[in-house]
Amino acid sequence: MDKDTQKYRMVCTLTFGDIYGQIIIWLIVIFITLASTLALWSTTRQIYALATVGIVLVLTLPFLLFAFVTTLLNHIEFTPIEAPVTTHRTTPKVTSTQSPAQAAS
Repeated sequence: MDKDTQKYRMVCTLTFGDIYGQIIIWLIVIFITLASTLALWSTTRQIYALATVGIVLVLTLPFLLFAFVTTLLNHIEFTPIEAPVTTHRTTPKVTSTQSPAQAAS
């Protein structure tokens, strides 16, 4: 194995405010779709109403998922982890004429 491999820390900085606008816009689209479905709903046009809901969901879900995924990927950061620096502490040598308290000072 390579001993010189770099380690990275993954940090996600995504907050709810980053996707809040996307959710609001998609909810507006869904409510407009439901309103148009109710407008088309009658005894002779039920299939058109259901087709309208199906088409809007099929066409908007890929865009919504693409927006969420790209927003998430834009908020993922990889930062390199610094290797810990090892320091060797030398202990003072105690001579026979010094006490350990005197050698430490």
